[in-house]
Amino acid sequence: MSKKVPVTVSDIARRVNMTSQTVSRALNKPDLVKPATLAKILKVAEELDYVPNAFARSLKRSESLIIGLITASVDNPFYSEMIKAISREAKKHGYTIMLIDTDGSEELESKAVDTLLGYRVAGIVLSPVSDEPHYRPAYLNRLSNGDMPVVQLDRALPDSPFSHVVLDNYESGLKGARYLLAQKPDMRRLLVLTGPAHSRISEERLRGVKAALAEAGKPVELAVFAGDYTLEPSYLSTLAYLREQARPDAIFGFNQLITLGALKALRDQGIAHEQVAICGIDRLPFADIFGIPIACIAHDASRAGSQAVQLLLARIQDAGLPRSQVVIGGELENGVRI
Repeated sequence: MSKKVPVTVSDIARRVNMTSQTVSRALNKPDLVKPATLAKILKVAEELDYVPNAFARSLKRSESLIIGLITASVDNPFYSEMIKAISREAKKHGYTIMLIDTDGSEELESKAVDTLLGYRVAGIVLSPVSDEPHYRPAYLNRLSNGDMPVVQLDRALPDSPFSHVVLDNYESGLKGARYLLAQKPDMRRLLVLTGPAHSRISEERLRGVKAALAEAGKPVELAVFAGDYTLEPSYLSTLAYLREQARPDAIFGFNQLITLGALKALRDQGIAHEQVAICGIDRLPFADIFGIPIACIAHDASRAGSQAVQLLLARIQDAGLPRSQVVIGGELENGVRI
């Protein structure tokens, strides 16, 4: 089966016996064309199933109505919610998003930046694969030295010049640990499951946990296992802990997938989740439907996504704006979406 050749402005012009310039004007600036001429051109365009080449038009006009979005994990429920909000906010302003999932790969992230620069997108919302101090990707200089508007979301590259929307990670760790201490006043053992060990997000959340333990003034044995914000490492770490040591009084997971990994390990070891005080960061999707009200420190992912687009659009309009930061705080919820 032969591939369908896209219909061009020239094809329409030949059919209506007019110049390509007239057809182009009718499609792009209809108010400048006589109503009868416009009706004839639009009728033929519809018959030929004409689809405008938005990319070519943006190059010609030296403008774009596409916002690039680079994310490290579309399967993370929190990121999925942010992506939805980004798309909705972009649509309000006449923009479409071009989403690229790097799947946590530094190489794919670099290629994603090159791809979006090649498409001359209006701006980029970037959620890097890492926020560790040593991570300074080669593309950072290209973005910093150019005129491409960039806003970072959730993770921020160290010493980068871009505006960013981040979570209040220290407060999240502090609030979660305080909740667990209130649930278990006689707590002796606390298992904390984090993201990458040297991630700024992990470090800030863990700092909050330690601050809560210090203010409580209790001799709590703190076991910390690092992972990568996915389910499997936290599952394996929790399973190893449960097999080798006494059951912890409480478990704190640093995101939804980490918390789910811990719950899976408890189940496999025949331990009911009610026997251990559990708190996670961000909501467990649909957990309340199954009668598992797991406490969490929930952040407004939709607000984070919308704020990122708003910052980006402001920078698209005025490249001279100073760098800004939006911090999204988290609040304690008990497994019920509100």
